[in-house]
Amino acid sequence: MEKINFRTKVLSRHLNHDPFNTKNSSKNPFLQSSPCLSYTPPELSEPNSVFDVKLMRKLMDGHNIVDRDWLYNLMVQSKLFNPQEKGGKIFVLPDYNQSMEQQREMTMKRIEYLLDHGVFQGWLTRKGPEAELRKFAILDVVGIFDHSLAIKLGVHFFLWGGAIQFFGTKRHHDRWLKDTEDYVVKGCFSMTELGHGSNVRGIETITTYDSNTGEFVINTPCESAQKYWIGGAANHATHTIVFSQLNINRRNEGVHAFIAQIRDANGNVCPNIRIADCGHKVGLNGVDNGRIWFDNVRIPRENLLNSVADVSPDGQYLSAIKDPDQRFAAFLAPLTSGRVTIAVSAIYQSKISLAIAIRYSLTRRAFSITPSGPEVLLLDYPSHQRRLLPLLAKTYSMSFAANYLKTIYVKRTPELIKTIHIVSSAFKATLSWHNMRTLQECREACGGQGMKTENRVGHLKGEYDVQSTFEGDNNVLMQQVSKALLAEYVAAKRRNKPFKGLGLEHMNKPSPVIPSHLTSSVMRSIDFQNDILCLRERDLLNRFASEISLRQAQGESREQAFVMSYQLAEDLGRAFSDKAILRTFVDAETTLMDAPLKNILGLLRSMYALVTLEEDSAFLRYGYLSMDNAAEVRKEVAKLCGELRPHALSLVSSFGIPDAFLSPVAFNWIEANSWSSVQH
Repeated sequence: MEKINFRTKVLSRHLNHDPFNTKNSSKNPFLQSSPCLSYTPPELSEPNSVFDVKLMRKLMDGHNIVDRDWLYNLMVQSKLFNPQEKGGKIFVLPDYNQSMEQQREMTMKRIEYLLDHGVFQGWLTRKGPEAELRKFAILDVVGIFDHSLAIKLGVHFFLWGGAIQFFGTKRHHDRWLKDTEDYVVKGCFSMTELGHGSNVRGIETITTYDSNTGEFVINTPCESAQKYWIGGAANHATHTIVFSQLNINRRNEGVHAFIAQIRDANGNVCPNIRIADCGHKVGLNGVDNGRIWFDNVRIPRENLLNSVADVSPDGQYLSAIKDPDQRFAAFLAPLTSGRVTIAVSAIYQSKISLAIAIRYSLTRRAFSITPSGPEVLLLDYPSHQRRLLPLLAKTYSMSFAANYLKTIYVKRTPELIKTIHIVSSAFKATLSWHNMRTLQECREACGGQGMKTENRVGHLKGEYDVQSTFEGDNNVLMQQVSKALLAEYVAAKRRNKPFKGLGLEHMNKPSPVIPSHLTSSVMRSIDFQNDILCLRERDLLNRFASEISLRQAQGESREQAFVMSYQLAEDLGRAFSDKAILRTFVDAETTLMDAPLKNILGLLRSMYALVTLEEDSAFLRYGYLSMDNAAEVRKEVAKLCGELRPHALSLVSSFGIPDAFLSPVAFNWIEANSWSSVQH
């Protein structure tokens, strides 16, 4: 009733032509004139940072800061990166109004520009962790500008070039790597087929060997065997890595990789090759995805990538690895680089969207709490904090996870291959899912401005949605994680030895006990956060193993038992990933000496851990949290939102993304939308 009376009085004054209530304005200012909104940079209105932003940026990026900044500057300087002035600032962003064909050609022109400036020097011809980390850093920055450009480079260098590096031997390295690095050869990667994606073992392309000519013959036997979604195939690639079943002496030896030429130097499609375009997509239209059919294509015997297996001139199959399963595993092990780059790029897109949405929320106001009061900043609403700040904490946590993943990958040893496969599978799924959720929330948090392509966030959803399914469907990857954990569990029990590896060492200790009443200090402690995540993983692994065992005892095959236990498998995969992410955060945090940095990281870590408890119903479903403790967790998350609010600007500034790579809505959005900007 009070609200109705208030609105009635306002409307009455308006209708009586007394909108300013000049007779009694000081006592009852229901409807008053107000000055037009003006933009105030958040740097002027927000508190000064209590921690070193440059040091935090170094911690976030992890490596090659100088190389990153050099490339940012290199791109901003060229008109090829489409610089546009908005609101008094220059922004670089691909022109998505271009046709698909124009976007593809512009992607190649940008690659040529980067090539001419030495960006790719040593990408395939230098070895060692430092060279690989520089390559990762450059790809990070490229992806911040444009996903199509990053994918085009990733296919050429990481997939085509990586396959030659890891599957090939010296003869292949000498013949192909330098030409690939210099773009004399343009490579693509033909693994996925119309009928088979995640199930690589089931691909239908067939290769046989002709001992009379010393050639392999590659054939697409049916329509479902056509190579599909092959990046680079539609327009630019001259060569491809073909994944195919190898039939020798009427025996299928499994999937192998071959080098095949698909275009000549003039861009003409080679004989017995058919190529079609995959067409327009919801994103990544700067990548020329194509479909390939092989009609008895003949290639030299030397084009088999033979680090795992070979075929002699007289047609004998040779491999030191006799077990087909082990051979297949060894064959695919090097492909983890794709999952590494996807996981890392997902987090950088989350950083972009959060930097834009949070900066906007620090300058955009909506509604007033009192009739005569000023409108309130979006980020001063607790509900808006709850939408964005937990995602910010998760993004920080996953940045540490991504950096850890890169580190173990570049320092890989044969003993680490299994760990890298499992961790990269878990992180690729978790981080790409997180990115899509973050992009959606940030799009909504920017309101209508989030729908404008120039403001990036909305468009990025279409660009990055594919990450959930390429280089392995996320759900399938999580099942692989659970299957690997189950194998470790069974092996440890069978040997009656302690758990070792995959972070399962906590299983050797007594089960953690969670306090019956959670206080703020307990919930924010590393011990509690680690204990409850370990408790969930331990219990789910035990439950998963028991269910599989029970189903097998009832006559189901191991494979069928696993398929039917998918719900526990999904819960277990998530539990492994969440715990591993927390571990990388704690490891990074405990090595720091800077007190202000440690304090803010402590808040972010606690937010990550408690939001994880709040969002996963498994904690209530299986009794790891009581109803009362779950309510306390929820209250603590809200409290942490309030404590992180003063640091929001400093935290997104610490991402180190230059203004030009954000968007107009992150800065002077009033000037960017002014009439003068239209005339300009």
